[in-house]
Amino acid sequence: MSEFKCMTTRMTVIPDGDVLFHEMATHISITDEGGGEYVEVHQPHGSEPGEIKLTVEEWPAIKEAIDKMIKMCRF
Repeated sequence: MSEFKCMTTRMTVIPDGDVLFHEMATHISITDEGGGEYVEVHQPHGSEPGEIKLTVEEWPAIKEAIDKMIKMCRF
C-alpha cells in the first residue's frame, strides 16, 4: 500500500486582513521541474517578467516565508 504525505508548496504574503489577490501579494513556492526542488518568488500584479518589488515593511514577512520554504525543500 502506498503512503501519502501532505506537503506545503506555496505561501502567500499579503497585507494583514487583505485578500489573496491583493496587488501587493507575493507568492513563494517550492517548484521542481525535474532537476530538484527550489524556491520561486512571484508577484502577479504590476511586475515586469522576472522582477519583484519589495517594500521595507513587507520584507520581514517575505524573508520569513522564503526561509521556511527553503527549509522544506527536499534536496
